[in-house]
Amino acid sequence: MAEQPEIDSSVPHSARIWNYWLGGKDNYPVDREVGDEFLRIFPGQADIARHSRAFLGRAVRYLAGEAGVRQFLDIGTGLPTVDNTHEVAQRVAPDARVVYVDNDPLVLTHARALLASAPEGATSYIDADIRRPDVIIERAAETLDFDRPVALLLLGILGHLTDEEDPEGVLARLVAPLAPGSHVVVNDGTNVLGAPGPGGGGGPDETARARAIARYVEAGGVAYNLRSPERIAGFFAGMELLEPGVVSVSRWRPEPSPFEEPPEVDAFCGVARIPG
Repeated sequence: MAEQPEIDSSVPHSARIWNYWLGGKDNYPVDREVGDEFLRIFPGQADIARHSRAFLGRAVRYLAGEAGVRQFLDIGTGLPTVDNTHEVAQRVAPDARVVYVDNDPLVLTHARALLASAPEGATSYIDADIRRPDVIIERAAETLDFDRPVALLLLGILGHLTDEEDPEGVLARLVAPLAPGSHVVVNDGTNVLGAPGPGGGGGPDETARARAIARYVEAGGVAYNLRSPERIAGFFAGMELLEPGVVSVSRWRPEPSPFEEPPEVDAFCGVARIPG
């Protein structure tokens, strides 16, 4: 039996903090402390977490339904909560095959929860880092057929790469083996809305969210790099960007409502098809 990975419960981790924001139980006091401090500086993060999760559900339902995709590669999946990718996809298409990728030891210990696939389909988990895209593709090929369309999901993960780590280059290496008809889904944090936190502040160079991230890093967390919607749109270069384009996660094909469209939140997304 492989050695159980060691979990450091003294250092906050983004996957566990996100789990806390979504109402999950798989987190530690340090995660809740840092998560609460983050919300004190930038209360809007709770809405970002909620709308980002809802976007995942809408995008996967579209891909498994109208687009007919039966294979999903979800990188940076985080901890299981409710309506994980395989649950949403297999609710529409029971034969869908899903591969999750993360490098958090706590996520690894919960892999069995992620592996509760519908009997007609398949679900697997890869312990790997997005900075090694070739390893991800090689291991994902044990479950997925890259000669057929795959939906590549990168939700809140490219922001963990610095510009020096070349997120566009990493994405290109992940997209290269995908067959025509595959789709790419990206959701990342932005700082364009400039919502001030307690005490004012905000603005183009120092939004409340940016200050909250800085405090998070001071507490021992891994930095998250906010990027502009224009930069996020650039991730889809050479692909067929689906309507409504790159928009706030709350406004990507929202559920029909007799009321006004949902308010924007500081995370933007897009879904694109690989032509051919």
